[in-house]
Amino acid sequence: MAPMGIRLSPLGMAVFCLLGLGVLYHLYSGFLAGRFAFFMLSEPAAGGPETPHGSAPGGAVDLRELLAVSVLAAVRGGEEVKRVREGNVLNAKAKGKTREGAEEQLTTGDLLSNRRMFYLLKGAFPAVQINSEERVDTADQEMVSWDHSIPEDIKQKIQPKEVPAESVTVWIDPLDATQEYTEDLRQYVTTMVCVAVNGKPVIGVIHKPFSSYTAWAMVDGGSNVKARSSYNEKTPRIIVSRSHAGKVEQVARQTFGNKTVIIPAGGAGYKVLALLDVPEKNQEEADVYIHVTYIKKWDICAGNAVLRALGGHMTTLTGEEISYTGSDGNEGGLIASINMNHKALIEKLPDLEKTSHK
Repeated sequence: MAPMGIRLSPLGMAVFCLLGLGVLYHLYSGFLAGRFAFFMLSEPAAGGPETPHGSAPGGAVDLRELLAVSVLAAVRGGEEVKRVREGNVLNAKAKGKTREGAEEQLTTGDLLSNRRMFYLLKGAFPAVQINSEERVDTADQEMVSWDHSIPEDIKQKIQPKEVPAESVTVWIDPLDATQEYTEDLRQYVTTMVCVAVNGKPVIGVIHKPFSSYTAWAMVDGGSNVKARSSYNEKTPRIIVSRSHAGKVEQVARQTFGNKTVIIPAGGAGYKVLALLDVPEKNQEEADVYIHVTYIKKWDICAGNAVLRALGGHMTTLTGEEISYTGSDGNEGGLIASINMNHKALIEKLPDLEKTSHK
């Protein structure tokens, strides 16, 4: 008898194949879907950023964006400064002494402003070095985000400009004129941000929390503030620290004449604004700003940048440019002016430099 054969119908073959495909689909559909999702997440969305916010390919940062964030940081810090002062919850305490033996004050306003400003800038530009007057407590970290909006006045005046992130140093003064702040002399108080590139100040922001006035400027870019046009170089009005008025007055009157006006004031930011055309009723006006002792760079960097952007000068008392790298202190005192013969001013004040290292 011939062996019996097995015949499979075409319909049976089709059913068998469909069952096999169903098993394979069940086994591999999850894997393939996962791989597809990973691929999609790894690719940048159309028109979306390919690098973290605040940076560009090659580890660069856009100075226009950094200016926008700096303005926002100064304003946000100022909100904390104002809230603490108006709530009278300063909790002031001494944090140390200056080289002259005066106690340096620290308040809740300093700390809260510093936290808000530092983490806003660090979140937007994580690769940039940030130096601040107050210590940043990592255990008290605050998530402050930037929505990447750029104010219209900055858009209109400033063009995008990228620089290497490693060349940038940001200097924060979360509350300038803390002593005056504790005395409720609000007109002197400012919050400031400065951006230095390779040690040279290029962006300066000075914000007055109690009047909501903000001055900003970028070297070779633009500004929202102007220099005053009227000056008297023969008998200038010299603005100085309240504690230094006596030191400067005698030498200044000998140099410029008995009609020289000495203006004692608080805060380095306030003193720089005195040289500018500022629409503030409580803002005094001066022709020259002189400081005769050691001063920290976060106190003066923003003002230096604003003056440079407007064609002015801030140097040591011997005329040397101040570098915003390395140590946080400036040993040589300072003299600042705008629309004046800065070199001639320096030559008139040789004796002041001797006291700047004390």
